[in-house]
Amino acid sequence: MPELTLDGLRVTARPGTTVLAALQNAGLSPLRRSLSGEPRGALCGMGTCSECRAVVDGVTVRTCLTPVRNGQDVRRLLEVNRDF
Repeated sequence: MPELTLDGLRVTARPGTTVLAALQNAGLSPLRRSLSGEPRGALCGMGTCSECRAVVDGVTVRTCLTPVRNGQDVRRLLEVNRDF
């Protein structure tokens, strides 16, 4: 079973699941903040809406399309970020 870190919290996830599922199973929501500071979370779950973005091992990804891997470091985007 992959072990990963979600905002500093060590968790175990089922193999074949996504980072989004690991975040939701850990009760970590919202996933990010909009430019105006509103809480945002996954809407579509299939990579279309991009609302589930987070930083995995230093790279911003859509968590619903990112499979869990052992040793990942996942950080939610809770600060307003104007880089996108």
